[in-house]
This record gives sequence, structure tokens and C-alpha cells, in this order.
Amino acid sequence: MPELYRQIQDNKLKSWFFVGFLFILIVATSFFFGILTGMDTPAIIVLAFVLSILLTLGSYHYSDSIVVAATGAKPADEKEYRRLHSLVEGLCIASGIPKPKVYVLEDKAINAFATGRDPQHAVLCVTTGALEKLDKSELEGVIAHEMSHIKNYDMRFMTFAVVMVGIVGLISNIALRSMFWGGGRRDDNRGNAGWILLVIGIIFIILAPIFAKLVQLAVSRKREYLADASGAFLTRYPDGLASALKKIKLESLPVKTASTTTESLFFANPLNASAWNNLFSTHPPIDERIKRLESM
Repeated sequence: MPELYRQIQDNKLKSWFFVGFLFILIVATSFFFGILTGMDTPAIIVLAFVLSILLTLGSYHYSDSIVVAATGAKPADEKEYRRLHSLVEGLCIASGIPKPKVYVLEDKAINAFATGRDPQHAVLCVTTGALEKLDKSELEGVIAHEMSHIKNYDMRFMTFAVVMVGIVGLISNIALRSMFWGGGRRDDNRGNAGWILLVIGIIFIILAPIFAKLVQLAVSRKREYLADASGAFLTRYPDGLASALKKIKLESLPVKTASTTTESLFFANPLNASAWNNLFSTHPPIDERIKRLESM
């Protein structure tokens, strides 16, 4: 399965490339913040990175309980959901990670999600729709995808990306407010180069949050491709995962308790998004995911 190994490596490299770009974006935004407000640029850069780390640590530490409460998921009773627990236990042995807490979400849509800051504090949740409509190989493929998110530390990875995007937005917002309300640097003696830099700074500060959001979406999509490839590697049967995606595409049901906040955690886009909104989705197109799986 050479294509599978190539996809895994390619998605890992591109994910880190996008995160690296977010770091550069924070530095550039901090630089122009200093240009526009007259504040010490190095101090702003250091503050931005310290704030990124602190917010990341705080946000993912309680992510599992927050997401479970937000979606309304319930613990999966081992007797009632014996098949689900058996599949999870088998994949845990195969992947070498501890068994996560297993939850069930009462919803007709075929979907699932994983959350938690590391494999030792993970939650895996499957909708009742998935349990009812997927056969063994399809359900195993979906669970393997979510287990791959856990093993690859995707929740931690994506939380960091989300926080960095938030930092860029925060810096840009403060800079624009400072300028509009008279708090910016006032220097009528700046030369032509100074005024050009000022204009560039204003344009960059306005566009930076948009760039950051697009990069975040790119990171999210690459992690989904990576989880697909890793899940297929885990089960050694890509067709099961591809078949599950085909069923999701065919029924196209949204998850009732999903929101834009929890959207990126789900196996497939849980929102009933329009074609336009799909351009800004946290998930890659289902057709492309199926195509890649079938090529393995």
C-alpha cells in the first residue's frame, strides 16, 4: 500500500508547514502592530507567543468534558453497546493506545467524534445513527479514523492552531481600534517610505485574520486526510471507511447538537452546509476523501 504511506507522510509535512506559516503570521502581525501603534515590536511578539501557549494549555485541558456537555453525549453502557466496545478495544490493541472513554450520541446522522488532550484522557463518541446504519467494516473504519486523531494528538494540534488564529485576530483588532480611536503612532515627519509601510501595515492588519482562518481550515483538512490514511492503515481495509463516507454523502443529515465550535471534531461535516459554506468547511470534500481511500 505505497500510496497510503505517501499520503500519511505528505499530510504530516503539510500540517506542520501550515502551523509554521501561522507562527510567521503572528510575527508579521505583531511587527505591523508595532508600526501602527508605536509600541515595542519585540515585546508584542513575545507577548503574543506567551499568550498563545497559555491559552492553548487552558483550552485543551478541559476539552473532553466541555465537548461532551455541549453535544449531549452519554456514556456507552458496555452491555448495551457490546459491539462498539469490542471494536474500540480491538483497535486500541492494534494502535497501542489506552482505551478511551466511549460515549454515544442520540442522533440519526452517521457520524462520530474524538476529543481529549492526549490518549490517556480521550473520549470517543459515535452516533446511534452510525451504530444502526453501518456494517462492521464501515463502523470499524470510522472508529479507526477517530482513534487515529487520538493517537496523532490532533486535538492538541488543532487547539494550538485555533489559538494562534485567535491571537492574530486579537492583535489585528487592537491595532485597528488603536488607530481609529487616535491611539496610533502620530508622526507627520515620516518620509515616503514610512507612509508606504504604514499603508502596507493597515492592509496587512485587515487581511491577516482572513489569512489565518484559511490556514486553520487547511490544517484541519490535512489532519482529516491524515486520520483517513492512518485509519485505513490501522484496519488494513480502506474500502470500509470509503463505504461509510458514501453512506454519509447519500443521506446528508446534520447532527442536531453540533455547532461551528465543535464542527472540526466530527468524522464528517456535522452541519447541513451549503455549497458556498463548504468552501470554508473544516472538512475536505467527501468525494475527495473517498477518491484517496479507493486509490490506496
